[in-house]
Amino acid sequence: MKIFNSLTISKKYKGSAIAIGNFDGVHRGHQKVFKQAKKFAKKNKIRFGILTFTPLPVMFFNKKDSNYRLTSEDQKFNILKKYEVDFLVNIKFNKTFSKISAKKFIKNILYKKINPKLIFVSNNFKFGNKRKGNVNLLKKFSKKYDYKLLKINPFRDQGKIISSTGIRKCLQTGNLDLANKLLSRTWFIDGRVKKGKKLGRKLGYRTCNIHIKNYILPKTGTYAVKVLIENKKKIYNGVAYLGSRPTFGGKKIFLEINIFDIKKNLYKKKLRIFFLKFIRRDQKFNNSRKLIRQMNKDVIFAKKSLKTKLVL
Repeated sequence: MKIFNSLTISKKYKGSAIAIGNFDGVHRGHQKVFKQAKKFAKKNKIRFGILTFTPLPVMFFNKKDSNYRLTSEDQKFNILKKYEVDFLVNIKFNKTFSKISAKKFIKNILYKKINPKLIFVSNNFKFGNKRKGNVNLLKKFSKKYDYKLLKINPFRDQGKIISSTGIRKCLQTGNLDLANKLLSRTWFIDGRVKKGKKLGRKLGYRTCNIHIKNYILPKTGTYAVKVLIENKKKIYNGVAYLGSRPTFGGKKIFLEINIFDIKKNLYKKKLRIFFLKFIRRDQKFNNSRKLIRQMNKDVIFAKKSLKTKLVL
């Protein structure tokens, strides 16, 4: 997959079929768009590309709400490769770009820079300054700028539309089973191990502290997880805690992972943490002894839950 981080696009990629959107999570609804777009591209003997934005527009306009993404940018790009995407145009979403009118976006970006023959968007696609552009505007200019617009009906699961927003809500309520089903894979995050206060070690559980960056914050509490360690092929079982350590008067949210059968130092190592099962909500205990007793139970429950198959 060829990646363009500017609008200077090679001539051979012009006149292609493109799908436009944020595609955060690359969920089953997005996958439907890609499959249909790829089918049309093959039929018309042209390339298939994706036009997307970084940062996500909603994060640009709401800088205080940093915890939002289902996938990091690198994760999204790697997942897209699985769907035989020929090229990707990654537009930097900044103040200047946000002020481009919907009509100028069609003329100056789509037509002059990319010149697609087929455009695929969802029915609720909005674009341009103040989100004034929509599918009707794209259709209005299709003849003038010589492209065909194909709207994709929303993909539904049990009657409900699959969306990135809906999956975020699943994670925030601890409904991992549904979130993973809608993603068609086990949700994961990547992060490097940072030095912590070593509280886990004092409680009898050595943990890896991960800074979760701008990922969506799932429900605080304890999870059954699987972990892939940088430069290792084996996937380890473990239990993760996401919370503020209320028993110790903490306020800042941390992610700590106890990896079973690993006792060595993993500082600065990159980990991939797959979330399989929500075990229990975060809570404050009266003392360390009661917390340790609960942690022992969490590990037992996690080991039972980790029989669930990991979907990559």
